[in-house]
Amino acid sequence: MKNAFVARLRSAPLLAAAAVVTFLSAGPALAACTEAAQPKVNWRRCSMEGQTLTGVDLSGAMLRDATFQRANLGQAKLTDADGYRARFVSSTAPGAIFDGARLIEADFTRANLTGASFRDADLRNAKMVGASLVRADLTGARLSGTDLNNADLSGARWTDGTHICAESSIGQCN
Repeated sequence: MKNAFVARLRSAPLLAAAAVVTFLSAGPALAACTEAAQPKVNWRRCSMEGQTLTGVDLSGAMLRDATFQRANLGQAKLTDADGYRARFVSSTAPGAIFDGARLIEADFTRANLTGASFRDADLRNAKMVGASLVRADLTGARLSGTDLNNADLSGARWTDGTHICAESSIGQCN
């Protein structure tokens, strides 16, 4: 009996170490920032700064807190993506499709979003300062708290789906 107790005491550090390793490896999977662009990719907190992502399909992707600063997302499909607090500062995304995307608190400062579609996108508290939204489609988009200061909305389709913003609509849809 005494020998069994001593054996357990001697193996305790090994068991504790194994438990720690198991605990650490059992955590949630982290984003694989090197994973190829594809639908439902998990790029949470990844930096895609300056990347060329023209025409990629990121439908349903997890893009929370990701950075796309100065990235080229022309014609990219980001339908139903979760881009909460994502940063698209100075990105180029003409013709990109953000339909149904969750872009709460996203930063599109100085982004080129000419002809982009934001149908039914959630852009609450997003920052679009100085962005080009020329001919963009904002039908059904939620813009509560969105900062459109100096944003060019010329020819954009407004949230009601029928009103087209007048030429030279800067900061607001006229």
